[in-house]
Parts: sequence; C-alpha cells; structure tokens
Amino acid sequence: MNDWPEGWSGDNRGPRYGRGSAGARPEGARVMRQVRRGGPAPAGHGGYGGPGGPSAPPYGVPQQPSYVDGRGYDAPGGDHGYDNGYNTGHVYGGRTGGPGGPGGGYAHGSRPAPNWGRRIKLTAITLVTVLLVTTVATYFWADSKLNRAVDLSKVIDRPETGKGTNYLIVGSDSREGMSAEEKKKLHTGSAAGKRTDSMMILHVGSNGDTLISLPRDSNVTIPQFRGSESGKLRGPLGQNKLNAAYAFDGPELLVRTVEYNTGLHIDHYVEIGFAGFANIVDAVGGVELTLDKGFKDKYSGADFQAGKQKLDGQQALAFVRTRHAFAASDLERTKNQQKFLAALAHQVATPSTVMNPFKLYPTMGAGLDSLIVDKDMSLWNLASMFWALKNVSGGDGTSMNMPISGSSGGNLVWDKAKVKTLVDELKNDQKVTVTGN
Repeated sequence: MNDWPEGWSGDNRGPRYGRGSAGARPEGARVMRQVRRGGPAPAGHGGYGGPGGPSAPPYGVPQQPSYVDGRGYDAPGGDHGYDNGYNTGHVYGGRTGGPGGPGGGYAHGSRPAPNWGRRIKLTAITLVTVLLVTTVATYFWADSKLNRAVDLSKVIDRPETGKGTNYLIVGSDSREGMSAEEKKKLHTGSAAGKRTDSMMILHVGSNGDTLISLPRDSNVTIPQFRGSESGKLRGPLGQNKLNAAYAFDGPELLVRTVEYNTGLHIDHYVEIGFAGFANIVDAVGGVELTLDKGFKDKYSGADFQAGKQKLDGQQALAFVRTRHAFAASDLERTKNQQKFLAALAHQVATPSTVMNPFKLYPTMGAGLDSLIVDKDMSLWNLASMFWALKNVSGGDGTSMNMPISGSSGGNLVWDKAKVKTLVDELKNDQKVTVTGN
C-alpha cells in the first residue's frame, strides 16, 4: 500500500527537487503540478492559483493548465496539445544550458577542459624570461670580477696590428694571498715579489689557432720603455732573459719586450698566479692527462706514474712547474704547460661543466678571481681565448715552442729566420708552416 499522499510518486519524496534541477535547494515552493488522469482534481489539491493551492511562484513560471485525461482544461476542445516540458522531463528552474536545457553544456560540478596551448605558451615565455634574466645577471656578475689592471696604452713603439687576435698568456709565481700552509702544500716556497714561470702567445684566426710557448730563459733584448709607475722613459736594458722584463717593470714591459723581439702586435694580456691556477683545477673537478713517462721532482713536488690519470690542483701545479726532471729542462716544461692548459680549457668547455651550475659558477668564480687582464679585455675576448685553447687540444690548431737555434751563456737563442717567417704568417692570418723545438 502506498503511504504517500494521493497523486504523489516516489520521486517526490524528501529533499529531492526534481531531476535536472541545478539548484542545491528549492527556490520557494517549487512543486510540479499534479497530473491526475480520469477526473477533476479533488478539492484542496488544485494547482497553482486553485482553491486551497499554493500561490504562483515569484520567479516567473507561467501559469500552467491543470490536466484531466492528459489535456489542458483551458484549451478549446481540451486538445491543443499543450506541452509545458514536464512530460519530457524538463523542469523549470534548472541552469540555462544545463543537461537537457536549451544549449546543452557541461554537467553540474564539472570543469572546462584545460587550454594546453595557452599553458605551453605561458610556460615557454616564463622559461625564456628566466633564462634571459639569468644570462644577463651572470654576464654583469662575471664582468665585475675581471681585474683589468694592465694598461697596454703605456707600451711605446708598438708594431702594427695584424689579422686575427694575439693573446699573451702568462703564468706567474706570485704567492700573493697564500698562507704558509698553502705554500708548503703547493711547494711554492716563499720568494718575495713575482716572476713569470710561463709565457705563451695564442693567435686566434680564421686559418686555425696557434699556441706558441716562449721559454722563460730565452735570450732577448729589453728595449727602452716607459715606466708603468713613473711614466718616464727608461732603458734600454740590453740582453737578458725574457722573464727578467717582467721582474723589472711588470706586464707592460713584458709586452713591450715580446713585441720588440718578434714584431708581433699583442692585443690582450692574461695572467694567472699559483693559487688561482690550483683553484681553477679543483673547481672543475680535476683534469685528465695521459703521460708517456712518469717523473719526480723534489723542487715542484711532482711524483707521477705513466698512463692516464686525473690531476687535482696541487698535482697540476707541480706538473706545469717541473723542469729539473727533464734533460731539455725549460723546453720540456713549456710543452707540458701547453698540454695541460689545453686540457684544462677542454675540461672547462665540456657539457658536464657548462650545463651544471653547481660546477660552472665555482669554476668561473675561481678563474675570474685569479686572472689579471688588460683594460680592454671583454668577457667575449676571454671566452674566445678559452675556446681557442680547447681547439688546440682537440687537434684543430697548432702548438709549438718558439724556434730555437742554440744557446748563449745558458740562455736560449731564437732562430731569427724562422721567427720572422712565423710572425709574418701570424700577421697575415695564414696557415703556420714553421715548426718549433
């Protein structure tokens, strides 16, 4: 037996407000007109506006006819076929465009599909912006760390500029800033001042890059020069070892002496000391080298076995400083210096360093903190120099010693004819045909 009031179905029970309704609660007395078939509605059970029935809802639902036998009583003849939508399941008060509504739409509680094209575009713009800001910030950070202390405008009587770019790369034995413990660990001693342990000319050009070592014991003429501090003309100082020029008046006189004895214009100057060199090697995680023969040197602390090995900062410094272990002394040392410097540049340029900010920034910081360069040196020039060193180590360039013809008083004498040919080829950015010792 049905316990519900007459004319009510099970769908009218409790708080269920009609299928398709989008409202969480009814707006007023939203009750569907009762449909009774087979006779007039009993008293007290009329529709809206009928005797005993509720008043019409305030939200504009049109007055509906009562139905008897399925036809509207107010239609002439009772057969207008009036369809108010209830017989198809439509209920007034639902969301326009909701399920079954006039425009369809998404179901209640669902969300529109994400616009992936817009999301990808915004992500790409964000990444590009971050990359641009990082790059610009890194550039200004690195540029601010360069120590541009060498003024090449003080160099007098300079040769004409040739094709390509020429760097004078100098490794000094400066102990500045090193503690007693560091000096002991790196076997540097405690000599005052600083001298040049290594000097190289790097020519960067369109016909291959060339790295030329200048033995520190080379016999050269130290010409007249303008004092870097006094600004007064001094000299000439006559015949002496090449590294004596640096000891007399620093980088400017060294550049003046190299240019005077070669006729090659030096465009940029780069110098690095003992501690800085070791720090760069450690920051990059060490440098791999393959040695044909092992050697020991108590003066530099070198102790190496033959074969492939990775050198840390301390070992690297010992490797490039060793000369007493070799019969060719300084000439063999310059070859090792070239070999290691090229390997270091290659290691710095590897993806494992460049793409890893936790390795790249410490390496850049260690290098930039250690370098002394000329006032016109830019980061672009510095990057070009390191890239050229990498090319030399990869076989795309030439590495050699300055051609030597003999010795005089223990100093090495350059082969003037070969040096002239070499310099002419470099000036004109031609393929180098001259070979060195």
